[in-house]
Amino acid sequence: MKESLFQKLRRIRPGDIGHFFLFLLALLPAAIYRRRRKHLWLLCEYAAEAQDNAFALFRYLRKDRPDIDAVYAIKKGAPAEGAVKALGPVVPFGTLRHWVYYLAAEVNISSQKGGKPNAAVCYLFEVTLGWLKNKRVFLQHGVTKDDLPFLHAENAKLSLFCCAAKPEYEFIRDTFGYAPGVVRYTGFCRFDALLDATPDPDLVLILPTWRMWLERGCKTDAAFRESEYYRGWQALLDDPALDALLTRTGRRAIFCVHRNVSQFETCFVSRSERIAVKQWGEVSVPQLIRDAAVLVTDFSSVFMDFAFMKKPVVYYQFDRETYRKGHLPTGYFDYERDGFGPIAETVSDTIDALGGVIENGCRMTADYEERADRFFTLRDSQSAARTTEAITEMIGKR
Repeated sequence: MKESLFQKLRRIRPGDIGHFFLFLLALLPAAIYRRRRKHLWLLCEYAAEAQDNAFALFRYLRKDRPDIDAVYAIKKGAPAEGAVKALGPVVPFGTLRHWVYYLAAEVNISSQKGGKPNAAVCYLFEVTLGWLKNKRVFLQHGVTKDDLPFLHAENAKLSLFCCAAKPEYEFIRDTFGYAPGVVRYTGFCRFDALLDATPDPDLVLILPTWRMWLERGCKTDAAFRESEYYRGWQALLDDPALDALLTRTGRRAIFCVHRNVSQFETCFVSRSERIAVKQWGEVSVPQLIRDAAVLVTDFSSVFMDFAFMKKPVVYYQFDRETYRKGHLPTGYFDYERDGFGPIAETVSDTIDALGGVIENGCRMTADYEERADRFFTLRDSQSAARTTEAITEMIGKR
């Protein structure tokens, strides 16, 4: 069901109001600045981050395509700011200068749909009112496997939508409502660095995704601890059998709290010396993905990275029915038919499945490898190059 203009305007929060004025102040300078830098490419992720597809593309552009005028937007003082500056020019995220660059840029590129100086204000002028006709490239953060109405053409109006897997590309191309040529099968830029990864055979990564209803319904730590989500994951951390398995096999595990439940990050605790609980901001998730020998997750698209590298996955899906009702509707991906590892609904079955993976030397079995081969038909180090080519084609360069 389509939202009314009033419903869309309700997305704007008091903290967004100041950006209306920054937008207005930036209009004239941007028009002038555009004449100086006619072919500016502006890239970003979340305000303080540089670890996903946009950063991987920026690194490629600076090293392999210095002819392209690329700038990265990142929050001033962010831990990743130094790494970005070492590659090339930056603009402080969310500032007036960021607004000027955003409005002047030939193309805006992000791995996040909200990768803009202010997502609410940009959405108003780009999508709701349709006044701002700038070119916007969506690199994605994770491989899309579910139906995501907020990314449909009528709700996002993207100029270029990059995909990492063949079935994903076909699903989005055929069902999201974009004109021919907008959805492209390029591969993910960050996947270019995965092919030479050498995993630590002793590291198990436990990385759940989040739940939309927790952001809406849980206001306190006490309420969060009563949620099925918390109880399910904490039960896994607390189970003596997991500690025994890790101890017996000489493994260690890192449980990484998802950024979208970071307000409850202190609720998760480990009583095992073999299991470390880490918050999103204190670890490099891309590095953990490269380093870990096996992944335990629920529905997180991180398992796609593991499948691309042909590393084993265990799915712990204790709340599948609730997830489908309250988080995301089913898309083309069926875990029983298409998944890359065993599926468990209980703690004990999850630990048993993990034990089986470890006994197999943390290698993906042949049947799951075949699925991975069919899913990722582009397995090379050319995704950033293909993405660059797709962008130049989109903006009319030759």
